[in-house]
Amino acid sequence: MVPLLLVLLLALILFGAGFAVKILWWVAIAVLVLWIIGFVARPKGGSVRWYRW
Repeated sequence: MVPLLLVLLLALILFGAGFAVKILWWVAIAVLVLWIIGFVARPKGGSVRWYRW
């Protein structure tokens, strides 16, 4: 009974990690798109940066 519970717990952990990683991929893609838009749409002032850092 204990090995079955351990396998089920491991499956739940891996499923949860997979779901979290998929969400993190979508967040990373959204940030990349926003960064590219900000890079393209920056002012034409030359050394003016659109980001603070």
